[in-house]
Amino acid sequence: MKDKLIELRRKALDSISSADNLKKLQEIHIRFLGKKGPITEVLKGMGKLSKEERSVVGQLANDVRKVIAEGIDQKKAEIEKALLEQKLDREKIDVTLPGRRVRTGGHHLLASVIREVEDLFIGLGFSVAEGPEVEEDYYNFEALNLPKDHPARDMQDSFYITDEILMRTHTSPMQARTLEAHKGKGPVKIICPGKVYRRDTDDATHSHQFMQIEGLYVDHHVRLSDLKGVLTVFARHIFGPGREIRLRPSFFPFTEPSVEMDISCFRCGGQGCPVCKGTGWIEILGAGMVHPNVLRMSGFDPAAYTGFAFGMGPERIAMLKYGIEDIRHFYTNDIRFLKQFKRS
Repeated sequence: MKDKLIELRRKALDSISSADNLKKLQEIHIRFLGKKGPITEVLKGMGKLSKEERSVVGQLANDVRKVIAEGIDQKKAEIEKALLEQKLDREKIDVTLPGRRVRTGGHHLLASVIREVEDLFIGLGFSVAEGPEVEEDYYNFEALNLPKDHPARDMQDSFYITDEILMRTHTSPMQARTLEAHKGKGPVKIICPGKVYRRDTDDATHSHQFMQIEGLYVDHHVRLSDLKGVLTVFARHIFGPGREIRLRPSFFPFTEPSVEMDISCFRCGGQGCPVCKGTGWIEILGAGMVHPNVLRMSGFDPAAYTGFAFGMGPERIAMLKYGIEDIRHFYTNDIRFLKQFKRS
């Protein structure tokens, strides 16, 4: 049995030495050290030996098993090391190559304009109020002094989902909702940015969807002069410190009196140019004092509270400020156009 064990050790070490992959090494392990391997068979036959021989043969069998196991582990480590070196050699990176520049995105131009306006009005004490784009007819029209038979509704022809549900035509519904939530107690000082919809034919200056920012301030003793002061700050912040504004009489169902605001042309300084169509003034937004009916329907007492409201289009601001001639550029996702204003 001694000779048999010594021969098994020699054969096993020779097989281990010639193994060139992990699969063959596993087969060697099973063949020599498995439950049905030759060493196990030798140990099973030890019962026929004398007590002295069993001690010697048992010790030798354990030594042979240990040598074979250590040989397999050593060979396995060598093979795994060689495989790792081969993999590293195949997948190595040439660090001397110039790196590929990572392209970064930026804010959409309209998002940048809206953020600039928001930052200004937040600094003036306003908060930002956002609401649903799918709106109730009541908040979109009736709560804003536009009953169902009012002819001014024709100016805001919209997409109706049902007789009472539509895609909002302006962000004014958030003014009505906010006033209603305050339950007749001021002050209310908000701006309402968001997307609005109107059934319009798309061209260079019109779109069936566009962005809008509206503002509302309701409190005791709010005057038209307060509105003019806020709009002057807005005009000079967005279009330059030298801008002057003028207010022209106009009509909006939800304000009384109503005005249109013009700014002195930032291109020609009021001398007349193609941008201002030779007038020296550029129309920017509509505004006015909140109509008593709007206050009353929202739970405010018009005898105790007054307020002003205004509404502007970020697209118009961006088109004037950056010389963009077609509103459709904002919505066609042309990277060549958008990347021009990446840092605006």
